[in-house]
Amino acid sequence: MSATKKVLASLAIAAALGAGAWYGYTHYYAPKAAAEKPAQRMRGIAVRTEAAAREDVELSILALGTVTANQTSQVVSQIQGYLTEILFKEGDYVKKGDLLARVDTRAAEASLKQYTGTLAQVKANLTNAKSTLARYQKLFKTDSVSKQTLDAQIAQVEAYEGNIRSVQGQIDSAKVTIGYGQIKAPISGYIGIRGVDVGNLVGPSASSAIATITETSPISVIFSVPQSKLADAVAPFRAGEKLAVHVRDQDNSKELASGFVTAIDNQVDTATGTVRVKAQFENADGALFPNQFVNVRLVYGTLKDAVVISSSAIQTTSSSQYVFVVKDDGKAYKRVITQGPSKTTTRVAVTRGLREGEQIVTVGADSLSDGTPVNIVQETKIDTSSINPAGNKRRRGPGGR
Repeated sequence: MSATKKVLASLAIAAALGAGAWYGYTHYYAPKAAAEKPAQRMRGIAVRTEAAAREDVELSILALGTVTANQTSQVVSQIQGYLTEILFKEGDYVKKGDLLARVDTRAAEASLKQYTGTLAQVKANLTNAKSTLARYQKLFKTDSVSKQTLDAQIAQVEAYEGNIRSVQGQIDSAKVTIGYGQIKAPISGYIGIRGVDVGNLVGPSASSAIATITETSPISVIFSVPQSKLADAVAPFRAGEKLAVHVRDQDNSKELASGFVTAIDNQVDTATGTVRVKAQFENADGALFPNQFVNVRLVYGTLKDAVVISSSAIQTTSSSQYVFVVKDDGKAYKRVITQGPSKTTTRVAVTRGLREGEQIVTVGADSLSDGTPVNIVQETKIDTSSINPAGNKRRRGPGGR
């Protein structure tokens, strides 16, 4: 074959291969790629959603409160003396009237014996004086004794009677002193750490108090309500309604107890613009501790059939609050809302901007803008580590780092 024919044959083969490649591209690869690109574009950002629901929401006032014991009493000795015995254990629960300690009363006991002996002697003298008086009264009728002698005997009887009353008073006083030597609990409650030891001199002074008893059941919480919210609480309270109060711990992570308002103060504090409110709790489990700081929620009404969503769905700017609503076209659209009262720490009412049943984004909203395509998946499938706080995806370097 000549060189010219070889060149022509090579060109013919190349043309045939090129035509085949073009046919394959135009009839197979290009349509497939064109179909895949929209699918890739519509895959969207992974989010989790929930449907807005209708629920009743309690209307409440949030405040900070302090747990306050209804009764606190110091255990003191009514008499001055040396402490001889302590009968309680620090931290124990004691009942009113329980014997807690003893004070040395030997001096009073000795005085009691002395006064008792004196009383017996005076009573004997009184008996003799009365007998003599009776005899003088008979003799006086026969003019056998003078009026002066009779009057003197009457005075003697009255003197002995006075002595008896005086000695009896001393006896009663000694008995009281001896009784005070037994120190009993003035109220029921938990007794604290003792302030004195056996052998210490104690007395009625608060500085020598043996310990302090605090009543913890029932117990109260005192908190302040802004004057702007005062009408919400005062009106139902004065109408006789029981206003429920719920308290949580200082971190607001755990509910401790529920009770009711028992008193609302009669004036506004001009320095703070608030009014003090007192609520009482049974506190049978001892969850509330005197002087403890707590978070308070005072319930004064109910918002019926409100639209409620997770608070995590709400995005906030300096001028508004909004959520992303997922439509049937698979895109998330920004919707400005008006937030209402909170139902729980994670659920909140929306008073404007949402309807029941609308799907809102609860996880992944930081990465969205108005009209962003989304892919609704389970929460466990969302890789939130690829989203930074500013809502931008992190760029991954070599090796995914």
